[in-house]
Amino acid sequence: MNREHSIRAFQRARQLIPGGVNSPARAFGAVGGSPLFIERAEAQYLFDIDGNRYIDYIGSWGPMILGHAHPQVVDAICRTASRGTSFGAPTEMESHLAELIIAAVPSMERVRLVSSGTEATMSAIRVARGVTGRDKVIKFSGCYHGHVDSLLVAAGSAAATLGVPDSPGVTLGTSQDTIVLNYNDCDAIRHVFDEQPNAIAAVILEPVVGNMGTVLPTQPFLRTLRELTHKHNSVLIFDEVMTGFRVAYGGAQAVWGIEPDMTTLGKIVGGGMPLAAYGGRASIMDNVMPAGKVYQAGTLSGNPLATAAGAKTLELLRDDPPYDYLETISAQLANGLSQAAADAGIRTQLQRVGSMMTLFFNDNPVSDWPSADRSDRKRFAAYFWSLMDKNIYMPCSQFEALFVSAKHTPEDIRHTIDAARSHFSSMPNH
Repeated sequence: MNREHSIRAFQRARQLIPGGVNSPARAFGAVGGSPLFIERAEAQYLFDIDGNRYIDYIGSWGPMILGHAHPQVVDAICRTASRGTSFGAPTEMESHLAELIIAAVPSMERVRLVSSGTEATMSAIRVARGVTGRDKVIKFSGCYHGHVDSLLVAAGSAAATLGVPDSPGVTLGTSQDTIVLNYNDCDAIRHVFDEQPNAIAAVILEPVVGNMGTVLPTQPFLRTLRELTHKHNSVLIFDEVMTGFRVAYGGAQAVWGIEPDMTTLGKIVGGGMPLAAYGGRASIMDNVMPAGKVYQAGTLSGNPLATAAGAKTLELLRDDPPYDYLETISAQLANGLSQAAADAGIRTQLQRVGSMMTLFFNDNPVSDWPSADRSDRKRFAAYFWSLMDKNIYMPCSQFEALFVSAKHTPEDIRHTIDAARSHFSSMPNH
């Protein structure tokens, strides 16, 4: 496959932008080679600058649940842009989007719009500390919550891929109040609360992890978190930047039936535009300025184009839910990939919830970062490039989830499974 233009574009970008990319996950660092440079996207397809078309299982890392360039979303953006792109003043669309979020996620009685998931988690932690008067925060190894200094400790996603879970530039003073535990470890959580019962401001986690690959929580794990944070007056924060409106319209908290005190959202909630949100109980959120004393601001927060795209996306998901269809074709893809590997004698673990999943090249189920870290990165890289050569665009890291959109067809799924089967049949099975 000809990728000459992408290779040259990457060489140019590396002279201008650190590493040639504006986010590390795009760099193909875990799989080698040069990243594709994309010219356009439509429905379930990406088109690179060399004219190649790919079935896309990234969907801009999750937001494009309705497919790329959905006509009604694009129309909402264009109509809004014709009236101005930013005002620095309130608009009714901000309230409309907040109403849609609150109706979908009942635990969010108040919502503040921001421009990125990092802003959302950073702000939620600040609010939790301000409300409780405490400093310490518990997070879980392998959960990624954006590039917030205090949370960039034992991170997953691109940080894990590049082998720098603790970033230079994060000071000891910034990170010393962050306690890192293993995901799904109930005993460790109990131990910390027993040792420091009045010190924990918040516990933050991905209720379904997507940033060390797809890792599901156990019900006892989530229940233990809810019970202990309630008992000790700590704030339970669900980072649903990835899972919100993806695994269900009400997010992972609707699927697992656990209601957090605060929630962060991003990706789908912005309809592919730079928008995120954090929110929670009114008694907590009313501490945010100007209602309260906890400071948070953003010049472009609630941007008209982003709120228009987000609101239209949530309306479409609400009025014509694609979730049953997504469950059907996602299960077909998951079962097909697993069977293709098994038939070739390749040990893998396919972990899925709804339309997000990861095929781990791992002998055992993955429940936390130590078990995820045992995955065979070289086998994944070979798998990635084999499918890429068959016009299938998968996440470029073993530790990222893939996403299915409402535009993927049974034919797309069959083609993907056939491509995987062809690759597995050529692999040594030891």
